[in-house]
Amino acid sequence: MEKPIVAISIPTGIGANIGGYAGDFGYIAREFAKDFHVIINPNAVNGGILSAINYDMSYLEGYLFDDFLRGNIEITPKKPYETNKIGIIFDCAIPQNIINVHLNTLSALKMVQGIETIAIEYTKEPVGVELEIQNGISVGKLKNPNVLLESASKLIKLGVQAIAVVCFFGEDSEDENYACANGIDPIGGIEAVISHLIAREFKIPVAHAPAFIDIDISSKIENPKVASELISSTYLPCIMQGLSIAPLISSKGEISYKDVEYLIVPNDALGSSAVLSSIENNIKIATVKNETILNVTQEKIGFSADLCFESYEQCLTTIKRKIKTKI
Repeated sequence: MEKPIVAISIPTGIGANIGGYAGDFGYIAREFAKDFHVIINPNAVNGGILSAINYDMSYLEGYLFDDFLRGNIEITPKKPYETNKIGIIFDCAIPQNIINVHLNTLSALKMVQGIETIAIEYTKEPVGVELEIQNGISVGKLKNPNVLLESASKLIKLGVQAIAVVCFFGEDSEDENYACANGIDPIGGIEAVISHLIAREFKIPVAHAPAFIDIDISSKIENPKVASELISSTYLPCIMQGLSIAPLISSKGEISYKDVEYLIVPNDALGSSAVLSSIENNIKIATVKNETILNVTQEKIGFSADLCFESYEQCLTTIKRKIKTKI
């Protein structure tokens, strides 16, 4: 790996002021990727029909992100023009007209970008997505999680290297605060539950896109942080683009946690597994002022970060300088 490596954590469903909306961390991730290979959460770069992902980023689902920093797995990034064989799971509860929109989306991705789906599985029973907000944090549960595991198992036997999942969310879970970029993503928590379920079981790149009964494109002018969700009737394109170049997961890869120069995290979201594993494994931690709903600060966990910044721009400039000096 020619570039130094950083991991940037933007946990989903916690209302991060930067990165808690619709790919609104994407432009920042791209700035970091000019100088670093960036290990990044999908939700930080996913933006509906748009994606900020490129080959200088490793698109790593949240459970796998944490497992990587624990030292349980290693990754091998895709080289330019290499792509994964992608399989897709559709919740059988999705109405056929909505399925058809997603199938047209897959066809468009293949024709325009060469991103091909090699297999499709429909769940035997509805997944049963249930949304919840607990203590201001987006969570949720699934009535039939095993149908997702069964479908994923079938896809893996067919040779897929990454899995896209589309579950039915019924009516659009519109949240006025979120639309104004002043609240949490109401579906972020349950999306994490869905992707964690498959990633934990099969150690394979996975990402989720919701399907709603309403596929109309909005004509309302909203906050730029959520604008990318308003210009598409499906959120499938961004996850397919990310999964197409997601890294290979293995016990012995090109990059391990020992290669990470810094884990970069919001300054009040320090209670995550990623942070605790990094502390245990002596990975340097840089915090950035980026308000979330959590308010888990250095003082509350009795820990002092290696570096603290007021902005991601300041963080990038300083870390770049420190690494060049070290070299």
